[in-house]
Amino acid sequence: MLPDTIKKYFDDFTPVQLTQLELLYDAYSEWNQKINVISRKDIESLYEKHVLHSLSIAACFKFAPGSRVLDLGTGGGFPGVPLSIFFPETSFLLVDSIAKKLKVIDEVVKITGITNVTTKHSRVEDLKNEKFDFVVSRAVAPLKQLWQWSRPLLKNKPALCLPENPKPGLICLKGGDLANEISESGLRPRQMQLSSLFEEPYFNEKYILYIPVF
Repeated sequence: MLPDTIKKYFDDFTPVQLTQLELLYDAYSEWNQKINVISRKDIESLYEKHVLHSLSIAACFKFAPGSRVLDLGTGGGFPGVPLSIFFPETSFLLVDSIAKKLKVIDEVVKITGITNVTTKHSRVEDLKNEKFDFVVSRAVAPLKQLWQWSRPLLKNKPALCLPENPKPGLICLKGGDLANEISESGLRPRQMQLSSLFEEPYFNEKYILYIPVF
């Protein structure tokens, strides 16, 4: 059963989405025993520390049907897998340089019936011929490096979007004191504090950074 941790912040899931979210726990629990992609002490906190954390992006941004999103360095599938459930008409490519992590994602996607996720075993440098409306990432690399990787992959024209949608860009989940990291990047990201969205102590000093491409 889907915990209140999710339902108290998002109340408009369809029955299909609710089922997919509920299936995530058993799917990750089973596969994490075979291939460790989530800290074993965190598996009991899957919905708070991984699913809700990922869905913070959905609380701040709206991806339009038909848009393409790249999850760069997806690891165990976060934030890409929860976002793919939230935005079933958006196409997600989940990329990682470690193949065994993608095997877990492929199995989770199969078990939950998610149809809008593709995985790719690749380095970001090998994606140069692809273009995306958004790049999302969680704790993969410093902001400066993330932007260097992401900028060539982002469309230079308005994203497929509804009027309230943002411009194409990089959306990354970060934690801690980001002052030095932002200063060293030379960028001026829009910064959103997750503690203003979610009351759980886990989200203190956790942020979304957004850098539009133009």
